[in-house]
Amino acid sequence: MTKTPSSVAYQVMWNRLISVVEEQAQALVRTAFSTSVREAGDLSAGVYDTQGRMLAQAVTGTPGHVNAMADAVAHFIRRIGRENMFEGDIYITNDPWEGTGHLHDITMVTPSFHRGALVGFFACTAHIVDIGGRGFGADAASVYEEGLYLPIMKFAERGTVDATLLRIVRGNVREPDQLVGDMYALATCNDIGHRRLIEMMVEFGLTDLDGIADFILENSRRATLERIAALPRMSAEGEMTVDGFDVPITLKVKVTVHEDRIVSDFAGTSGVDKKGINCPLVYTKAYACYALKVAIAPEIPNNHASLLPFEVTAPENTIVHALHPAPVALRHIVGHFVPDTVFNAFDQIVPGLVPAEGAGCLCNFQVSLRPRSDAPAPKGARRVEVLTFNSGGAGARPGLDGLNATAFPSGVMTMPIEATEHAGPVIIWRKELRPDSGGAGKTRGGLGQHMEVGAMEGYEFDIQAMFDRGAHPARGRRGGGNGAPTLIAQDDGTAMRVKGKQFVPHGRRVVMAFPGGAGYGPVADRDPASLRRDLARGYISAQTAAEVYGLSADEIAAVEAAVLRGEDI
Repeated sequence: MTKTPSSVAYQVMWNRLISVVEEQAQALVRTAFSTSVREAGDLSAGVYDTQGRMLAQAVTGTPGHVNAMADAVAHFIRRIGRENMFEGDIYITNDPWEGTGHLHDITMVTPSFHRGALVGFFACTAHIVDIGGRGFGADAASVYEEGLYLPIMKFAERGTVDATLLRIVRGNVREPDQLVGDMYALATCNDIGHRRLIEMMVEFGLTDLDGIADFILENSRRATLERIAALPRMSAEGEMTVDGFDVPITLKVKVTVHEDRIVSDFAGTSGVDKKGINCPLVYTKAYACYALKVAIAPEIPNNHASLLPFEVTAPENTIVHALHPAPVALRHIVGHFVPDTVFNAFDQIVPGLVPAEGAGCLCNFQVSLRPRSDAPAPKGARRVEVLTFNSGGAGARPGLDGLNATAFPSGVMTMPIEATEHAGPVIIWRKELRPDSGGAGKTRGGLGQHMEVGAMEGYEFDIQAMFDRGAHPARGRRGGGNGAPTLIAQDDGTAMRVKGKQFVPHGRRVVMAFPGGAGYGPVADRDPASLRRDLARGYISAQTAAEVYGLSADEIAAVEAAVLRGEDI
């Protein structure tokens, strides 16, 4: 009879599983073709039991991908059928409603067999730069226009890749080598996870994952419920208005704490938009769960059981529960505002815990470059798609300033200039922190960024803007000031919209200022040393130091003199 492992042994195995999926994710980073994965970390990786329950997730990755992918494997099991699963199989989809929310995310699932028996699954997701259609942006009127749809199907059966699928993919996208390369990278990282899992099972003498799965899920469930049980039994409502595409969007949520669960109900939220900023419920759920989990149980590992007590509901055909065939390409814009909306409610339940509002959604743009049309173009000029991820400022925390140019809640990294310029004939003329963009307060909001982009000589381009916070900047909490709004225009002053595809002629540049996070607490309570440090570092101007924070002319002059002398402030 096989001896049941001790709780200590199970804890070691749990830690090993987390390291396995982190190696899985890092393999994807190293092998991916898309800069969004390789440079920005827009991905997820995880291991699942035979029932499709997530046991462990990689640290590298985004909450939207991971928490949405937590539900995806069950769809794969249902669609493929256990009787049709074989060693060497690999499954694929970019279904927005059974994957992670839009066509630009490809999810791969690989069944893991040990000694001829199915023991679990590995899954991973990556954002790809192009999937055909109109391109990455909000301009489509339905999901059919947004790109190539891949239903849950087999990418490979018994080790043989579906060549017909690859021909269809290549015939429908602008960057076929890049996309197919990313597909193979996804498949490879799952295989690495599988190999490491089998090594662990052999080392510990396991024939299946049932025991370790029960240990992980039971301990996670109990720990999460203990945190929920310690909260006040009450409800509170939160609300936020953001720019939207043509008209503003209002997000509303009622958060109710029960003894054994927390329910977030988005009744009252704006309806489905005509453009592609709608959000499937799976993505809304991912970020609503994330907001509450980081607020009350941040150190409990993410898995099926630790997510289960966070329930999310929303009426159908609201912008947070968009149904097929609504356009959803930029579902992340609405999804990234969900945590701040939930925090606006939760702050009334547990005061002094959650941060002020931040920039929210990523400050992404995609540049579609082509040879100039108003004059002869350089020999060899070609069409190129360049996607870059950037960030505004995070909201101030109750005891700490907000992080500058940091993507909360997504956690996606800002892409380096060198990587962006290497991807195509694009020039980043300016990329720096934006002074005075962080909201004032006892703790200051994180700074946004200034950015200026153009094309090399002989090229014109379309820029696909994916911004928000133009008319609705981040709001301060508990007396803190608002963050600065988003600004975008051509370098000759021509106004531009915060969303949508817009033409930029040869020789012109696009000048952008990304939003800052809001402040927390009264400005009068700001620590004087922190205020002087902000002035010395250029985070605030002398004018803001005087007019907003009340610093005297002599105090400002003293700081400026110290900076000139090279003194540390």
